[in-house]
Amino acid sequence: MNYAAIKYCDIANGPGVRTSLFVSGCTHHCPGCFNEVAWDFGCGQPFEKAVRNEIFASCKPDYVAGLSLLGGEPMEPENQKALLPFVRNFKALYPDKTVWCYSGYTFEQLTGQAPSRARCAETDALLQLLDVLVDGPFVQSLYDISLRFRGSSNQRLLDLPKSLAAGKPVLWVDKPVFSTHTMD
Repeated sequence: MNYAAIKYCDIANGPGVRTSLFVSGCTHHCPGCFNEVAWDFGCGQPFEKAVRNEIFASCKPDYVAGLSLLGGEPMEPENQKALLPFVRNFKALYPDKTVWCYSGYTFEQLTGQAPSRARCAETDALLQLLDVLVDGPFVQSLYDISLRFRGSSNQRLLDLPKSLAAGKPVLWVDKPVFSTHTMD
């Protein structure tokens, strides 16, 4: 697997400060995609051990809330094969930090409830490791700059553990970062 970019101290792709890994390769080719260069599976650099270790180290500070996986398309079968052991290691190192995944595939496609080329031997195990799935393709006509953590209104922010347990999509509920307690 190749990666197109890594953003450290990212605050746009999930709550809090995060490290965001943009993998290469996507077969969706959504019109208006913000990262069209990453459609090519050969884009960027190889996702080697040194890169993985650098990402792990970047997430060590307490102020880093977690890891976000974007693309390209993390859930392309070619990418799942490399991401599964990486995310397993991340969760072993940082069990209290969250992993968000942005996918043009829907929850229903990834769980086998609807046909999809994304389903492969790694899919179920990878889904079990994710905290939030932002699902659905980017749709230019539904683009809305006011949406938090997504580009178009068809995309859902799903609490993945709750969704998998229920067997249906369960929306993620944003928790306030700051206390509402006022000082007297």
